[in-house]
Amino acid sequence: MSTSQVPAVAPVSSSSSHPSTIAPPDHHLTRRDATRSPRPVDLIVVAHPVPVPRRPVPLTPLHLQIRTTDKSGNVINTVGFQRFGFDCEVSLDLLRSLYLRPHYVITAASNQDTEQEETEHAKFTGNYAAYQSKSIFHPDSHSISYTTLSRFPPVKLLPPSERKRILVTGGAGFVGSHLVDRLMLLGHEVTVLDNFFTGSKTTVSHWIGHPNFEMVRHDVVEPFMIECDQIYHLACPASPPHYQFNAVKTIKTSFMGTLNMLGLAKRTKARFLITSTSEVYGDPEVHPQHEDYWGHVNPIGPRACYDEGKRVAETLTYGFHRQDGVDVRVARIFNTYVNPFDGRVVSNFIVQALRGEDMTVYGDGKQTRSFQYIHDLIDGLIALMNSDETRPVNIGNGDEFTIGQFAELVRDIVEKVQREDGVPAPRRVDIVYKPMPTDDPQKRRPDTTRAKTVLDWEPRWTVRMGLEEMVRYYKAKMIEGSL
Repeated sequence: MSTSQVPAVAPVSSSSSHPSTIAPPDHHLTRRDATRSPRPVDLIVVAHPVPVPRRPVPLTPLHLQIRTTDKSGNVINTVGFQRFGFDCEVSLDLLRSLYLRPHYVITAASNQDTEQEETEHAKFTGNYAAYQSKSIFHPDSHSISYTTLSRFPPVKLLPPSERKRILVTGGAGFVGSHLVDRLMLLGHEVTVLDNFFTGSKTTVSHWIGHPNFEMVRHDVVEPFMIECDQIYHLACPASPPHYQFNAVKTIKTSFMGTLNMLGLAKRTKARFLITSTSEVYGDPEVHPQHEDYWGHVNPIGPRACYDEGKRVAETLTYGFHRQDGVDVRVARIFNTYVNPFDGRVVSNFIVQALRGEDMTVYGDGKQTRSFQYIHDLIDGLIALMNSDETRPVNIGNGDEFTIGQFAELVRDIVEKVQREDGVPAPRRVDIVYKPMPTDDPQKRRPDTTRAKTVLDWEPRWTVRMGLEEMVRYYKAKMIEGSL
């Protein structure tokens, strides 16, 4: 083609959304381009590539979209606390960069432009891109390319005298993975024990390879030996769809798993914390529920495998404490939310509302629950482990909602987020009612007086603030295609 046949090319401003049509000077060539022999032409014309549909990605990091205030109206910048002689505060933005990260961050560039992919990745992850995996979605083959981290999140540098060896059973699960993140950021050596029945390696994959971290695939119903200073025993399915799937396995995990971990604590002189549950109160006749209430449980109902399993686990724990002097802690956890895969009421409501489906309420909607955000729970567990309190302690939020009220709140927050993002829902979802499951408690609210008194702990997060963050997280995961 002669020069006269070359079509005129107008310069493209730097603000254009299209790439320049003229090849850059040599000093702007990438390493890959620089290895090629120069073409014997004065002008290179590059045709615009045919646009390829791309999955939309959020252009603002999730942790920068949310301004979080506590119940007193103060902005929350950190989680954790400073008491019991140590500091366990962690930056909230750093923590969010771990648990709000998507596993499938970006869509592969059609022309193998890695610089474009890096740019898209940085848009999403903000200042924490260095600590995020750059997993790439390939739409042509509907596959994922996983990459490992080049850098780990910054952890505290603790002297050996302060660094603890901590075992977390069930550490790849919902609560366990959040606890592992916090303990790792605080500078401790953490070993995760999990059989991945309900947990997933992806929840802690950003720590694999770190010198302070180890993950072992193991079922706690079998004995396990390791030297450790503290044991957080979380291993057990916790949501009704999971623990009812294999009731016998649930009971074995609660009994045999706790027996094995208490035996390990006895041999190694480790402090032992078991995460029990508000389900030990059953369908309570006392409201709110305090730790000295013995409960009202159906021992042969469909929920009994979990309720009675945790009750016998507490019995074992205090048996080892009285007989063998094991240093024990018992946390009775009330409803906690964030997990998108637990099949419980909060996640079900949000997923249904985001998909434009009617929200399902079981029963008449007048039964009550109290919901706490994951950060408050982790604060409570760490505070209890490092306190001198050996009695059971309720860890929960005293703000009580009927399920009907809660469904309306979730619907309002989903609509608010959709309006702010400029994509309002085509219609307002309805709330539909279905029969109540067997043995579902009518009321559930913790009396947290003991936690406030002996741990100086109380929940900071309002339900509304936690739900708004959760809705944005779920929305991003739906865009990825991973929810």
